[in-house]
Amino acid sequence: MSDGTSAPTEELPFRVELWHDGGHDAVERILARAANAQLARAIFKAAQGDHPQRRITLRRDNRIIADSTK
Repeated sequence: MSDGTSAPTEELPFRVELWHDGGHDAVERILARAANAQLARAIFKAAQGDHPQRRITLRRDNRIIADSTK
């Protein structure tokens, strides 16, 4: 953006997702979005610590970069 403001949240390419617990095969909520891979990985690791028994994924657009279950 040319006016010096940050990009809207929806335009950030990386997202950290928390999946439903108990066999649901769907994302419960997006925990965070990030503009770059380094920040996204740090958020992913923090989310794993906050939710150790849950599935957490890190995506860039539609591609899974990291999955806490693997």
